[in-house]
Amino acid sequence: MSSPENTPTAAEPGSSLLDPAVAERLKKDADGLVAAIIQQHDSGEVLMLGWMDEEALRRTLTTGRVTFWSRSRGEYWRKGDTSGHRQWVRSVSTDCDGDALLVQVDQVGAACHTGTRTCFTGRELRAVVGHEGEQ
Repeated sequence: MSSPENTPTAAEPGSSLLDPAVAERLKKDADGLVAAIIQQHDSGEVLMLGWMDEEALRRTLTTGRVTFWSRSRGEYWRKGDTSGHRQWVRSVSTDCDGDALLVQVDQVGAACHTGTRTCFTGRELRAVVGHEGEQ
């Protein structure tokens, strides 16, 4: 598996790097990635989780479409280019530690590659019935 740091030309021709003020706020993992939680902007529905490096975030911020770094394919991919299920960016925020992004989107179609609305639909592990220690 290759990491985005090993990609010879991460930036598209003619593009600039991520704003250094934004880049310094990110706390990336050993592969240079930050988790990106994708949420429907109006309902609050959590749609999916993907991974971004600085270049994926730059593309997301400048194009208005969500771009991820695919850890399995070792390449950038823009959500919806093959499926038509696009994610139009409404806002991007970091969490308090800078190790996660919240990307609020207007989701067109299914967010999950399986065809479900979210990557979490129908995948509950167990129901939580009360607070810790309560029966």
